[in-house]
Amino acid sequence: MGDPIRRAAAADRAAVEDVVQAAYQPWADLLGTRPPPMDAPYAELIDAGRVHVTGAGGIEGLIVLVPEPDVLLVENVAVRPALHGRGIGRRLLAFAESEARRLGLGALRLYTNARMTRNVALYESLGYAETGRQPVGPHVVVHLRKPLGPAAP
Repeated sequence: MGDPIRRAAAADRAAVEDVVQAAYQPWADLLGTRPPPMDAPYAELIDAGRVHVTGAGGIEGLIVLVPEPDVLLVENVAVRPALHGRGIGRRLLAFAESEARRLGLGALRLYTNARMTRNVALYESLGYAETGRQPVGPHVVVHLRKPLGPAAP
């Protein structure tokens, strides 16, 4: 089942930033630029209740959720690289589905760089469908959406 997922507290900021930097550095190397989550204002996001974390002995992963009209934006999912393959990212995304339902929202949406092909494949395997591609400077952003049916009994 894994450790509980909880809202991040102000005291978690440094650990949150550490996880994000470690998780995105390989992508920064591939893309030749820092992905936006590496420079997000985590103190503000934590204060706004947008950041959720997991890990009993230290933060193992996090998800940033932003409610929008009719949809919950998954702005960022990051897992410590040494812990990849343990289902932490999938648990965080399942948590996002639960949060969307709790908020009465009918879908999740997210976006990622087209060159992050492993991420696109993961999201598609979890039921997200590509809704479009958008050029942003030298990069292409892939937009994905997952409609939510009724919660399982």
